[in-house]
Amino acid sequence: MGKYSEDGKELLRLVGGRENIAAVSHCMTRMRFVLSDPSKADVEAIEAMKVVKGSFTQSGQFQVIIGNTVSDFYNDFVAVAGIE
Repeated sequence: MGKYSEDGKELLRLVGGRENIAAVSHCMTRMRFVLSDPSKADVEAIEAMKVVKGSFTQSGQFQVIIGNTVSDFYNDFVAVAGIE
C-alpha cells in the first residue's frame, strides 16, 4: 500500500464510489473527476480531508486540489479504486 492509500479510499467513498466515477485524471496539482452524479460527492467532507487543499467544479469536471504530490496520490487512488 502506498502513502496515500487510506486517503485514496476515503476520497473514493466521498465522491460516491467507483460506480460514480465516469473518468479520473490529474494535472500538476489537482485530481480531475467526471462524475456520473455530481450530487453524490460530499464536497464538505472532501474539503475537510487533511490532504485536500480545496475543490471546485469547472467545465463539468469536479476538481480536487491536492498539491505537488498529486501524481503519487493519483497512483494510490486508482490502485485502491481499481480504475485503470
